[in-house]
Amino acid sequence: MGIILALLLFSFIVFFHELGHFLLARKNGIYVEEFCIGMGPVLVKKKGKETTYSIRLLPIGGACMMGEDEVDDLSEGSFNSKSVWARISVIAAGPIFNFILAFILSVIVVSWLGYDKPVINTVLENSAAEEAGLQQGDVIKEINNKNIHIFREISAYNQFHPGEKMELKYERNGKDYKVSLTPRKSDSGGYLIGITQKEYQKANAFTALQYGAYEVKFWIDYTIESLKMLFTGVVGLDQLSGPVGIVDVVEQAYDTNIQYGVSSVVLAFLNLSILLSANLGVMNLLPIPALDGGRLVFLFVEAIRGKRVPPEKEGMVHFIGLIALFGLMIFVMYNDLQRLF
Repeated sequence: MGIILALLLFSFIVFFHELGHFLLARKNGIYVEEFCIGMGPVLVKKKGKETTYSIRLLPIGGACMMGEDEVDDLSEGSFNSKSVWARISVIAAGPIFNFILAFILSVIVVSWLGYDKPVINTVLENSAAEEAGLQQGDVIKEINNKNIHIFREISAYNQFHPGEKMELKYERNGKDYKVSLTPRKSDSGGYLIGITQKEYQKANAFTALQYGAYEVKFWIDYTIESLKMLFTGVVGLDQLSGPVGIVDVVEQAYDTNIQYGVSSVVLAFLNLSILLSANLGVMNLLPIPALDGGRLVFLFVEAIRGKRVPPEKEGMVHFIGLIALFGLMIFVMYNDLQRLF
């Protein structure tokens, strides 16, 4: 069951990503040869007026084939015949659509579940928060000049900056105050401020949109902070997870929530979709060759210089990047299998 659900979930997110490329390509008059979900041999295909739509055997990706690698093709309707800004919009549309999907799903979740405003419910005894004078009802607004909109951002900040001194800005009775504190190490090894959150608040139409946006921002920030830890060596490559790991997470989410009913499963999968979609959007915007971000780097260079980077050089960079990504995928899959078995 976990494999089937994970494939459906991942395919839907990839579909939305490729849909962004497809719609902007069509809007800019670019011919799309094939729009496919998955990789490898074709399972099902249907020929449209211009585009072939297909589902392929391996549901680990997708593509909107519009000839962007055919640099010598400048015929009418080809990708490379369009202006640089048109091409930038087409390439950027994939990650942007991931953020749009994450926002739509976040609004649904907030409308359903409510939102976790960063309001203190209780202050634990002998904690850093108690020593600093924080009280029930205080609203945390900033930590070290970082705006706080939802309670989980407080826990996330602790996670990514363990034991660091904090400058907190909080609101009490309509007035803003500032205080310094240093989280204390708990028996479990984590660092805690010593506060608990209030119950989720019911959302109306406005707050659903507002906190839906905060939810997406939270997961984008979470992904970026995780990448910083990876690049600075705080987290090792052996802790990376890929498709196999996602299947395991999906299966655990299903097994944990099915006992509480279908609605609990749906809610869990909506949250997973938000996380994965925001993550995919961020990852695709990284300036890595062969990814959307890598292509955008060359397009922005072209926009600044007024002429294209020599196609053979760009093609070689993307080819090397693609080989490196395949190597990373194999490494990550090996890690996932080791953790499972």
